[in-house]
Parts: sequence; structure tokens; C-alpha cells
Amino acid sequence: MYILINIRPVSDLRNKFPEVEETVITTNSPVFLTKNGYGTMVLMSIEQYSALTDPIEYALDEADSAAKESKIRYSGADVFRRVRERIDGAEI
Repeated sequence: MYILINIRPVSDLRNKFPEVEETVITTNSPVFLTKNGYGTMVLMSIEQYSALTDPIEYALDEADSAAKESKIRYSGADVFRRVRERIDGAEI
């Protein structure tokens, strides 16, 4: 599958907003905006943003619920040590 990345100058937001909006909505993919030749921001639909953030929000809600039900607490150093151990032990 070939995915075309849409890159446009940020001035298109002012000058061609309906066209940019239509591109975001119909292609269901983000539009990357540049200013003076450098990337400056990404424009995406609310649905795209939700698809990106909803799983994270759900996981954080689950973590909050689990923390309320448990008396166990870990320091930041402990958390990062455990994450590093998992990463180091993961098979590639």
C-alpha cells in the first residue's frame, strides 16, 4: 500500500482553508504544514486525533483505577528501571 504524504505551506491555512480541510477529511490522513521550508505543525481531523489519543486516555484511566485499588507505590527510579528491564529483555 502506497501512502502519499501531504505537505503544504502554512499559508494555505489562510489562503486555501476549504481545500486543506477537504483534503484532511476525504483522505483521512494528516496534512503536514511548513513555514520557510521547515515543518511547523500537523493538521488532522478530530476523528484522526481521537484515534491517536483515545487508547492512551483509556490506558491512563485504567491505571488511575488500578492505583486507587492498590496500596503499592513505586518511585520514578523504580518505574524506569522496570521499563528498561522489559525493553532489554524483549525479543526483537
